[in-house]
Amino acid sequence: MKISKEKYQNLKKLVNEDGAIAALAIDQRGSMEKMMAKANPGLNNLDGIGKFKELVSKELTKYSSAILLDPIYGKKGIAAKDKNAGLIMSYEKTGYDEYEEGRLPKLIEAVSGLRLKEMGANAIKVLLYYDCDESERINDIKKAWVERVGYEAEALGLPYFLEIINYDKEIADAKGLEYSKVRPKKVIESMKVFDDQRYKVDVLKVEAPVNMNYVEGFAENEVLFSKKEALKFFKDQSDATRIPFIFLSGGVSAELFQETLKFARKAGSTFNGVLCGRATWSGAVEEFGKSEKDAQNWLQSTGKENIRSLNEVLKQTASSVFEKIEC
Repeated sequence: MKISKEKYQNLKKLVNEDGAIAALAIDQRGSMEKMMAKANPGLNNLDGIGKFKELVSKELTKYSSAILLDPIYGKKGIAAKDKNAGLIMSYEKTGYDEYEEGRLPKLIEAVSGLRLKEMGANAIKVLLYYDCDESERINDIKKAWVERVGYEAEALGLPYFLEIINYDKEIADAKGLEYSKVRPKKVIESMKVFDDQRYKVDVLKVEAPVNMNYVEGFAENEVLFSKKEALKFFKDQSDATRIPFIFLSGGVSAELFQETLKFARKAGSTFNGVLCGRATWSGAVEEFGKSEKDAQNWLQSTGKENIRSLNEVLKQTASSVFEKIEC
C-alpha cells in the first residue's frame, strides 16, 4: 500500500525500532469519567482527569513508541510526553447517543484535523461503532463519515487510524455469551469493508476476533471455541486486510492481552502492534484517587512493568508496518 511521503515520515515517528506500533492509549473520556468518579468524585473534572493523563504520559511514554491522547482532557499530556514518543490525537466525540438509531459517529466540536496537527499530532484517530448487519442506510452514513475524515487526513499528511468497535444492535451485552458467538464474523467482515483505498485508512485499530474468555484453555467456565477454531479466526482476520492493523486491549488484564498477542502470532497473524490502554494503566486510577504520589509510584512500578513486558511480547509477535506500507 502506497502513502504520501509526509504520511510516511509521520508514521515513522509512531513505531518502535522494529517498525511495529507500541503505543499507549489514554484518549478515554466517558469510561475515564466513570473510573475517576469511582476513585474520587472530587477529581472527576477537567483538572483532575487532565492531571492524571499528564502523569501517565510523563511516566509511561518513556517506554512507548507513541501515545494516543484526546483534545478534551489530554492537552497537558501532550507537553508531558517523552520527546521520542509520537503523538496520535483522537478526533471523534466520545460515546454515542443511546436514543439515536445506529450509534452514529460525530466529531469533536471546535476541533479540526488542522488544529490537531497544530497541537503536534503525527496521526489522527477516529473510533467507529460498526455492525455489518445494521441497515444499509445506517452503514452508508458511517462509510461517508469515514471517507470525509480520510480525505482530511490525506490533505494534512497525517496517517489515519480507524478504530472499529463492533456490536450487534440486537444484543446488549458485548462481553456475554450470545455476542461472543457472532463476534468473529462482526470483526472480520468490518475489516473487509474498510480495506478499500477510498477510505484512505492507513492503520486499522481492531478487537481480537474472539473473546478469549470463551476459548479452550483460556475460559474459566463455558467454552465456545476450540483452540483450533480460534486460531483460524485470527488467521482469517489477518487475511481480511492489506492495511496494517493493531490490536486494542479492550479493557482486559495485561496478562490476558499479552497471551492474546502470542496466540495471534501462533495463528500466523501479521498484526503490526498495539494501542494498549486500560490494560496498562487502569490500576493507577484508584491510586490517583488517594494521591498523585501514590499514582506515580504505581506507574513507576506496575505500570512500567506492564508496558515493558508488553514490549517484549511485541518483539516476539508483531510485524513491521513497513512490510505493508511504502511511499
